[in-house]
Amino acid sequence: MTSQNQILFEQSQHLIPGGVNSPVRAFRSVGGTPIFFKKGLGSKLWDVDGKEYIDYINSWGPMIVGHAHPEVIAAVQAVAANSLSFGAPTGLELEMAETINKLVPSMEQIRLVSSGTEATMSAIRVARGFTGRSKLVKFEGCYHGHADSLLVKAGSGLLTFGEPDSAGVPAEVAANTLTLPYNNVEQLEALFKQSGDEIACVIIEPVVGNMNLVKPTEAFLKALRDLCTKHGSVLIFDEVMTGFRVHLGGAQALYGIKPDMTTLGKVIGGGLPVGAFGGRKDIMSGLAPLGKVYQAGTLSGNPVAVTAGLKTLELIQAPDFHKNLTVQTQKLVDGLMAAAKKIGVTFSAQSVGGMFGLYFSEACPTCFDEVMTSDKAAFNVFFHSMLDSGIYLGPSAFEAGFVSAAHTDGDIATTIAAAEKAFQVILSTK
Repeated sequence: MTSQNQILFEQSQHLIPGGVNSPVRAFRSVGGTPIFFKKGLGSKLWDVDGKEYIDYINSWGPMIVGHAHPEVIAAVQAVAANSLSFGAPTGLELEMAETINKLVPSMEQIRLVSSGTEATMSAIRVARGFTGRSKLVKFEGCYHGHADSLLVKAGSGLLTFGEPDSAGVPAEVAANTLTLPYNNVEQLEALFKQSGDEIACVIIEPVVGNMNLVKPTEAFLKALRDLCTKHGSVLIFDEVMTGFRVHLGGAQALYGIKPDMTTLGKVIGGGLPVGAFGGRKDIMSGLAPLGKVYQAGTLSGNPVAVTAGLKTLELIQAPDFHKNLTVQTQKLVDGLMAAAKKIGVTFSAQSVGGMFGLYFSEACPTCFDEVMTSDKAAFNVFFHSMLDSGIYLGPSAFEAGFVSAAHTDGDIATTIAAAEKAFQVILSTK
């Protein structure tokens, strides 16, 4: 019998470019047919054929309390009855701003948008308006959305397809984007020595999740903060992925570094499209209607999406929430490492909070070049073996994974058992 996944994918390709609405979903990197899902509950997903999976994508991060959490669903249903959108202010927007400010105090003022891309694009515009400078610094393999100036040596889907730059981005736009290797203090200092007074802002994933998981060194983050302060450049932490996932206060609280601006998304929407950017009041006051930096969004602060986010943020403030999430994620990582060692497969893994990275290499990478040395073919074999066993991982060797509060010890044990089989399959192909 033909799979409904195959039927839907074939039909989708006639009307949707590549059959998908976001490139990494296409399975081009790993091969095979994308999975079309119809239901999620807790740590589980069910596809259109009725097959059950343990989910480690979690909608790429936001489902931190699990799929279809009853309190989130109830809150959304209640507010939706009042209308899906107003295009006008609501008290919910203020409540979200107050909640974010409480949890991430560096965000003294906040503006809501509808996506992470909008958040990063807008933060950079505000930083340029504030400084009167044009140059932007980003790091190789870090992905900050699909705005033109950010699609230079970007991670996520661009890495999956082996394209460090995107067609359609004018050379004159890319010319103002300077790229550096992640975790390299020496090159960071050299760039600021040469061009520091021309740099409007530096944007960084404080824990990278878009070229797989890469941790920062303390020296790197400290140097970054010190150099931005010295040269009057705005330091932007892109916490769209790390916000509330690695720590209740984000990566900035985990590492003790205070950025000038922060971008958020994913968790603050609880699975619905929401983004936010914010930071120092003197910087944010440059935004219209107060200042000359224009930014707008018809559906910004959508009441249904904000409600889902508010309920999620309420749930993750429960005692020991992040402690327990970190422990569960570490159990997964430790179990996978032990299984690989038992079978004799070259493999490494690590985690931060509820995020984890899997690498078919001797050691966990610290930068883009090291990520690229990982055995991509081995990952592809691993991915499909795990998928066959009902374990849903990101369909790319260049994506971080996510554990939710709904993942049980049983889920972890099932995953490790499936991984042991997958490692055996890899060994048999060598």
